Amino acid sequence: MEYGHVMVRYGEIGIKSEQVRRKYERLLVKNIEAMLSENGVGFNGVSRERGRIFVESRDARAAEVVSRVFGVVSASPVAVTGTDIKEVCGMAAEMGRDIIGEGQSFAIRARRAGEYPYTSQEIGRICGDAVFEAVKDRNPRVDLKSPDHEIFVEVRDRSYVFSEVVKGVGGMPLGSQGRMVALVSGGIDSPVAAWLMMRRGCNIIPVFFNNGEFSDKAYTERAMDAIKKLKEWAPGHNFKVYEVPHGDTLREFIGRGNVKYTCVFCKHMMYRTAVEIAKREGAHGIITGSSLGQVASQTSDNLMIEHYMIDFPIYHPLIGFDKDEIVALARRIGTYDISVRPASCCRAVPAHPSIHGRLEEVKRIEGEFDVDGLVEKELAGTAVTML
Repeated sequence: MEYGHVMVRYGEIGIKSEQVRRKYERLLVKNIEAMLSENGVGFNGVSRERGRIFVESRDARAAEVVSRVFGVVSASPVAVTGTDIKEVCGMAAEMGRDIIGEGQSFAIRARRAGEYPYTSQEIGRICGDAVFEAVKDRNPRVDLKSPDHEIFVEVRDRSYVFSEVVKGVGGMPLGSQGRMVALVSGGIDSPVAAWLMMRRGCNIIPVFFNNGEFSDKAYTERAMDAIKKLKEWAPGHNFKVYEVPHGDTLREFIGRGNVKYTCVFCKHMMYRTAVEIAKREGAHGIITGSSLGQVASQTSDNLMIEHYMIDFPIYHPLIGFDKDEIVALARRIGTYDISVRPASCCRAVPAHPSIHGRLEEVKRIEGEFDVDGLVEKELAGTAVTML
């Protein structure tokens, strides 16, 4: 059976005001076109109807590729016919012959949008009879609760018949919610955090803090490869990647003692520099991969201290996630295998880091440094690349 189109469904967009809905639909169409083109899937056009988007393509990969577009809830390869009930039944029967095997059960799931001389229930009943008749030599069964096969019939300006539903990533169209600086280390967590905010419509500006002598080349390569993997989810959207030299800042802090606060001070300085980058780029916030209690710098005490004097929105999309949940997401988005590649851990981490830091102590220690000078030095040495 030939499938010449893909039906695309979206979720939250449908509850927006009419003006916002149209704006988001247009953006979603643009992102779908970019994803198809980036993956070499041929298509003749992408069109909008209320509540649905249709891709005209005969490429068998089209539905799967479209399902990776943020904002898409699901996609289905569909056969298209007219709205006459005989045409609809004929198409459903043809599909039944293609997919229903000996002794298998099926169900018709029918719906309509608009006024027609038949109800959704009547579509289901008449098409069900046609399918049963077409495969009666295979001893089929009708099972509306848990069938072996479902045949979906959707009647709109035309009729669409399909049996496959490819689950999408959901969320909002990329580019609908402004820009965010994303701190990406190349570990498991931070790429997932960035992806989750992309899923909510944010374009990201990846920032990698290179720890210099306290890490190695593999650590840097891992981070850059994770960023490139994220870029695969954002065709049509450029990534402006910042690589910030952070090793001198760490060396200066460690050289003055108080090493148990190294991780807290390190993260605080990352925020200070990231805020300046965000201001340059007109970004609305900073994204981190912090998960409450996962490591020393992510206890509730230390998170509070790290945010000291940071007058800028900071987002922690993983804050309540368990590690297993984060790993599952990393596998899903394709960054896990990159993040677990051999690379040095940060060699600046002390043997016994502070878990319950005291703000008064951090204030005292910070007073010994020219914090603004350290930020300026990091910014001056920053390398910028475009993806």
